[in-house]
Amino acid sequence: MPKQPATLFDPAKTFDDNFDHGPYADSTVYKNQGEPSYSFLGHKLYAPFGIAAGSLPSSKHVAAAFKKGFDVVCYKTQRSVQFKVNDWPNVTYLDVEGDLTLEKAAEPVVGRLESDQPVEKLTITNSFGNPSRGPDFWVEDMKRAVAAQGKGQLLIASVVGTIQEGFSSEDYYDDFAKAAALAVSAGVPAIEVNLSCPNVANEGILCYSPEAVVDICRRVKAAIGDVPLIAKVGYFTPEQQPSLEKIVDQTKDYLSAFSAINTIVATVVDEQGKQLLPGAGRLKSGACGAGIKWAGLDMVKRLDALRKAKSLKYEIIGVGGVMTPADFHDYRDAGADAVQSVTAAMWNADLAAEVKASL
Repeated sequence: MPKQPATLFDPAKTFDDNFDHGPYADSTVYKNQGEPSYSFLGHKLYAPFGIAAGSLPSSKHVAAAFKKGFDVVCYKTQRSVQFKVNDWPNVTYLDVEGDLTLEKAAEPVVGRLESDQPVEKLTITNSFGNPSRGPDFWVEDMKRAVAAQGKGQLLIASVVGTIQEGFSSEDYYDDFAKAAALAVSAGVPAIEVNLSCPNVANEGILCYSPEAVVDICRRVKAAIGDVPLIAKVGYFTPEQQPSLEKIVDQTKDYLSAFSAINTIVATVVDEQGKQLLPGAGRLKSGACGAGIKWAGLDMVKRLDALRKAKSLKYEIIGVGGVMTPADFHDYRDAGADAVQSVTAAMWNADLAAEVKASL
């Protein structure tokens, strides 16, 4: 295990243990000074930094993140129905030297259940499958998360559609809108649609299909009205640039922001070359952490170039490999309006304080 103890979310414990007994951060509270001077989606922030969808599964975790100084945080992706978590383990440590390039990810990557690397060098899998205890629980809990939002802070609700028996594509797309409308009913000031999760075997990654992205965004926006809508996307290769440009062009009436990236998909095996994560459809898993920073930065630069070239006004959240304050500044320099971490924030609950000290 990394030398730093787990705090907001402990990957050594099951998802349900974290959900029911976490977070594990200490009780110290970050004290902001002065007035919030940064702006994102029309909200004033003390710092355009926070935690992306992934490691804050309840209002307790959201409240702890806000108290630690993370100012732009996502309540973990929710569904309109109950959905089980993927089998344990959900987090494994990948043997990756430097960048997890697409070429490296095309070959099997060895994963391990323990690591002695420092947090800032970790590359991990994050394979939960977007579990949800269902809206009977999370709508009321999300109201508590909204109440935990302080001055200079912003809560984002991440939602995803769920394929159900007998569903057509239209039914599936409408389910994104249903989940988003439920989140808005809880008072959340911004919605993110997760179009890029690689960890659910029967639903797949939608963000590379422009028609699906546009249709989902259109339906969700109709359901949430004036609430800002964010699309969470994966990494687009240079060959996929035309698809990215088509999405940017055709969602301009619906989207207020893009969040990039989610993960890099890799085949994860044990030392004997066998599938490490148990269960059907889990030979491939989403990799995150230090090894994918190159991809997140590249996407932010390209999204920034596109909005300038097309005179568009969408904002950009930079995600992927944000392990240190220097990574935060690299993303800001690349054009990100806000920056989020997941992997490093699991272990280092003081990362927001460290970023703010660097401003």
